Amino acid sequence: MNTTNMHMPSNRVRDIERYFLTELHGLYPDEELRMFVYLLFEAFLGWDKTHFLLHRDDTVNQSDLLRFHWAAEDLKHFRPIQHIIGHTDFCGLTIHVSPDVLIPRPETEEIVKQTINRINQQNTSPHSVLDLCTGSGCIAIALKHAFPHAKVTAVDLSPQALDIARDNAAANHTDISFVEMDILDPQQLATLSSSFDLIISNPPYVLESERTTMHRNVLDYDPAQALFVPDDNPLLFYSAICQFATSHLSPSGTLVLEINESFGAPILEMCCSLGLTPRLHFDFRNKPRSITATRDNNQSQQLS
Repeated sequence: MNTTNMHMPSNRVRDIERYFLTELHGLYPDEELRMFVYLLFEAFLGWDKTHFLLHRDDTVNQSDLLRFHWAAEDLKHFRPIQHIIGHTDFCGLTIHVSPDVLIPRPETEEIVKQTINRINQQNTSPHSVLDLCTGSGCIAIALKHAFPHAKVTAVDLSPQALDIARDNAAANHTDISFVEMDILDPQQLATLSSSFDLIISNPPYVLESERTTMHRNVLDYDPAQALFVPDDNPLLFYSAICQFATSHLSPSGTLVLEINESFGAPILEMCCSLGLTPRLHFDFRNKPRSITATRDNNQSQQLS
């Protein structure tokens, strides 16, 4: 194959990196582009970052060079790097992703790590865990990995998402019960008759009107069903989940919700009105990002 047809200067590693930095300049920061290159070399050739840095004068074969070319073309169209390589890292686990599921966000990973840490600090372990709107299964899998003796149930409306979640659970050697269900249907939700020590959810919470502010790599490649809620009823998922929690959260259990930063106050108020005791938590960007709640009505509402 003639590399000039692809505008590649050569098949040398350092030239491939330069190609990405030049062709995609202005679309992504240079540091992010370098990270893309490291991830692609790891995915395509099995090289870690150290190997890459020590072998920048090596060459790749023509078929691999073509893969790098098409990866650059995908990135020009804002296809997420996680879709190009087929997976992402979440809490130290490999999670496969596709356009049928949301790509796990750092904010979600932070919430899961905080949840695990809080439980460990209490020197306890949940017997039963429920993950609502599981998507790729990343939350359920990370919790099962952290608490292997817990019975973990994960729910989603999308059969395509559940297929990916099941594959991810198998690949990470975690035994999870997956259920296809519309959690906005009270009759379906009521079939989950067990009591849960931990109920956790990252439900859709982006307003339809916020579409115009979102990047193309989200709008064009993440499933809208998992992202958006109507402007005139933005808390519909939280209402369903919190009402369910009032009767299905164990007496010492915890509800954990990822939230839209704009709706911390009304979700806190909703929890209180249902007899839950909520607490608001801020993410690494110092934005309101999650709420934990218990059934202990003797504690006062707290912010942290």
